[in-house]
Amino acid sequence: MDQLVLTYTVPLTYGEDATIRISGSRVTLDSIVHAFQQGATAEQIQDSFPSVTLRDIYGAIAYYLEHQEQVELYLREQGQAAEELRHLVESRPDVSSFRAKIRTRRMQNGKA
Repeated sequence: MDQLVLTYTVPLTYGEDATIRISGSRVTLDSIVHAFQQGATAEQIQDSFPSVTLRDIYGAIAYYLEHQEQVELYLREQGQAAEELRHLVESRPDVSSFRAKIRTRRMQNGKA
């Protein structure tokens, strides 16, 4: 009998933008872990991300469960970076005036 290979390559890629994605896709580890934490099964997650194989979703979940502390730290850092970027964008005067125009238009159309 041939011996089984007992190693598995994790289907994750660390991008230049410091974001971990499912290899060969634009789906982030953050998205998979968040859905899993909300109670979604791998099959339900695949319904939301059909470009990712079920095998890769299970691999990402297994990686998360095996390295939970490190992944949680990564997720917190990603959240902080996203919040900083959001604050930077929203503080720009052109963004603020654009939002004000949208609010005014919504109020005029009765969609406040």
